[in-house]
Amino acid sequence: MRTVIFDLDGTLADTSGDLLAAANACFRQMGHGDLLTRPGDAAIALRGGKRMLTEGLKRVNEYDDATVETFYPVLLEAYKGAIDHHTVLYPGAMDAVEALKLAGYGVGICTNKPEALAEHLMRSLGVRDAFASLVGADTLPVRKPDPAPLFEAARRAGGDPARTVLIGDSDTDRNTSAAAGVPSVLVTFGPAGDDMAALNPEALLHRYEDLPGVVAELLP
Repeated sequence: MRTVIFDLDGTLADTSGDLLAAANACFRQMGHGDLLTRPGDAAIALRGGKRMLTEGLKRVNEYDDATVETFYPVLLEAYKGAIDHHTVLYPGAMDAVEALKLAGYGVGICTNKPEALAEHLMRSLGVRDAFASLVGADTLPVRKPDPAPLFEAARRAGGDPARTVLIGDSDTDRNTSAAAGVPSVLVTFGPAGDDMAALNPEALLHRYEDLPGVVAELLP
């Protein structure tokens, strides 16, 4: 079976609001107040918790590795407790997923979000059952851009890892597909959308309505 594997944050859903809120909760505990804002820091949010903590602390000249490592679990707990207050699926995402399934593709998720948090979020959004697989940052000993999680997501979706395409929104996704030797489609509607063309993916996606046709061309 051919498979279509999606990144989560910034690809299927805009999760930046809840991620930034979790980071700012940490900064308030440190006595700094809110250091990151939306929409200006949305792209930073989608690079992960440690990146948000690093960026915020650098802005007040108090960055050090130990503080980031100490507060990363605090951030994850804050995020878990308010994971879907601001998060929204991108328009047309689930319609595209259903169209792909009807066309005979296996569909799954490969994300660098911890697996338990990804499962929690997708169930909160009511769409987990639409995906045959979900591989997170800690499902395997390695994470993207190592190709192993992508291959695992394809296998768990019932597909051939060599006949898959990765839908993403970052250089991490582009590097993952390149390492796997499979095509990538990068979305342009996320916070870093203007930077996607420079990564030279096999295709750019401007709206989800076009995805089934794009995939059909890449996986004939």
